[in-house]
Amino acid sequence: MPHPEFLPIQWKSTHLELLDQRILPGKKEFLKLTTAEETIIAIREMAVRGAPAIAITGVFGLALGAKSMLGLASSKEVETLLSSILESRPTAVNLSYAIREAKKRVQEITDWNQIAKIWENYGLEMMKEDLAANKALGENGVSLFSKSQSEFHIITHCNTGALATAGHGTALGVIRSLRDAGKKVVVYADETRPFLQGSRLTAFEMIEEGIECYIITDGMSGWLMNHRKIDAVVVGCDRVAANGDTANKIGTYNLGIVAKEHAVPFYVCATKDSFDLNLKTGDEIPIEMRKESEVTQFDFLKSVDGNYLFPEGKTSPIGARALNPSFDVTKSHLIKNFITEFGCFPPNEISLRLKSV
Repeated sequence: MPHPEFLPIQWKSTHLELLDQRILPGKKEFLKLTTAEETIIAIREMAVRGAPAIAITGVFGLALGAKSMLGLASSKEVETLLSSILESRPTAVNLSYAIREAKKRVQEITDWNQIAKIWENYGLEMMKEDLAANKALGENGVSLFSKSQSEFHIITHCNTGALATAGHGTALGVIRSLRDAGKKVVVYADETRPFLQGSRLTAFEMIEEGIECYIITDGMSGWLMNHRKIDAVVVGCDRVAANGDTANKIGTYNLGIVAKEHAVPFYVCATKDSFDLNLKTGDEIPIEMRKESEVTQFDFLKSVDGNYLFPEGKTSPIGARALNPSFDVTKSHLIKNFITEFGCFPPNEISLRLKSV
């Protein structure tokens, strides 16, 4: 976990502070958010990202929105506020679960001050529960790795650590837990184009933790599995359908196919709120299409002195078009096990396992 002063989500009673992940690792700066509108922008522009962190931030955004309201709360006003936060990032199911629960907690309440306090407490409760779930998930993940083996080489994708959660992390939580169990872990972090969460954020967290890490481009995983002994691919997720199809950061599906070809176990880390049994297959998961400019230019990445990493941020010819789906869906047959806070199990056991939690 990052040092306390760099925890990514910090609620300050009157406002919310978010570690701005768009400018890491060059700068460690916090955004001070005082309104629901500012929170929506921070989520949409990926100052905060990672399904659990988005959900927690969204609930605090609700609290800020309620704090700014005057008079009695009408059901229409409450619904408008809830909907505005929900629409900020559509793919991660954690946010929709959180919004649904937030709505349920304030039914029949018309005092905005009381609503704000309820949502503030809910956000704090979510942070505590997410951290506990991540630690349990990490410990469960350790059980999938041989006790007699002292060193593990693991490929991961995107960022699934403390920066994407309330702390510890999901896939990186498993890696941290392996390290804490006395194992040496070598991490290969996909750079994760186009937003570079792997090379900017996962590598940042691994350096902070003193865990050996190599950045690889998204297209190098086949070479790596063919030339070096890889013990597992461990990734996070944003939504899991009832059949086990899993939405995660774009590039995860490719990684699953390559892992299958090389007989490398592919593990998906998911807390209970990542499962959406209302969706039968991954074909029903909404996929967010983001700005073309994230692919054609690095206008979101600046150096420490504030200058673009590339001249004017351009990496493609002027006028070039791009597709930018933010997520893809890894088919369940590519996944060996889900790693959760309530155990590890294959995709065909999802419904059975969720009934017990």
